[in-house]
Amino acid sequence: MRKRGVNVQHEFILTIMRRALIILASLVVILGIGVAVYFYFFANTASIIVAPKNGSSLPAAGQTARVGDDATTTPIITASLVTQRLVRISTGPVARGLVVVDVPATNASSSSDVAVNYIERQSGNIFRYLTHARTITRTSNRTVPGIETASWLPDASIAFVRYLSGADFSTANTYALPANGASGFFLPQNLSDIAVASTSVLMLASGVNGSAASIERPDGTNTKALFTTPLSSLRASFAGKERYLAFTRPSATLGGDAFLVDAVGLFSHIVGPHNGLVALASPSGKWVLVSYTRSNEMQMELVNTTTRETLPLPVATIADKCVWAVDDSGVYCGVPANPSANYVYPDDWYQGAVQFSDRIWKIDVAGRYAQLVLDFSKEAKVSLDAQALALDSANTTLAFINKTDGSLWVYQL
Repeated sequence: MRKRGVNVQHEFILTIMRRALIILASLVVILGIGVAVYFYFFANTASIIVAPKNGSSLPAAGQTARVGDDATTTPIITASLVTQRLVRISTGPVARGLVVVDVPATNASSSSDVAVNYIERQSGNIFRYLTHARTITRTSNRTVPGIETASWLPDASIAFVRYLSGADFSTANTYALPANGASGFFLPQNLSDIAVASTSVLMLASGVNGSAASIERPDGTNTKALFTTPLSSLRASFAGKERYLAFTRPSATLGGDAFLVDAVGLFSHIVGPHNGLVALASPSGKWVLVSYTRSNEMQMELVNTTTRETLPLPVATIADKCVWAVDDSGVYCGVPANPSANYVYPDDWYQGAVQFSDRIWKIDVAGRYAQLVLDFSKEAKVSLDAQALALDSANTTLAFINKTDGSLWVYQL
């Protein structure tokens, strides 16, 4: 009897242990399912965390990672030295719009540098790449995912970023995003274009009934009306001091025109009509680079805004693939090597139906000759479709985005 009691007690203990193990295993399974659900539905969900003017700010990262290190501040974006003069800063896509600024020495033992400022498209975080030190610093971790374009103040202190929102992505938002991680502010919704200078921001609203432009300070104050016009679907930018460039949105099937607009809003026609017209004013406003198509072939020329003289150029591309030197001395452009005649320009390029294989050329304004700067396919062994070109003030550093994959590159001139 005693032995039978011992067996019963033993079986009872085993039963309790089995139940405990089953309960524990169930808890582990439930916990695992919960973690999986969290990461599937919530961990990768993009959210827009922005604050109104004077609102609280997210902390800036302010951490530096040397290129090649396994750095926690730059888990996705890493730079690689392709040649001694060519560096790929990022493999992932960045927002269209860069600014290259000089960084003065902070003390006697340090040296000056040149910084390429850009925004990671997926997160909206702002990064700075120092070309001499070859370091990447995340300067802001404010989350504004899905940024399409960024228009920077020349000192890189604020990026005016644009992105779409709404159930059908029909609302265009423009947000002033400080590079130091502080709170910014929203500009009016559904702007059709924006241009930025050191002391002013030009905002353009354009629709079927015409266009209206206003201007304000970079901090969002002192907003003033600039012009109204019955012309619809315009693009606008600065063209020197208190003068602006406006041109009709490019279409290969419609003749486009470009105008200078003075401080009181008066329009003065400078070129057109040309199919597919795109215009890019020099920093002083003395020159306008114009591209267009004729018999589906790209043409490019310089327009002297004082004399209205038109000067043809030896190479041709879309003016949006170019950047002016600060002193008006030259223009750097991504020029397609062998553009196919089977596409409609510039429409198919904007829409992503065609990709170019570019070389970088410098156009000398005084001599009106073109000089090959970079044969990208030979240097990097990949194809380049250049956009968002940016230069430093001394014309020593050229940054650009490869439209094909959104990667960011820098080249020492």
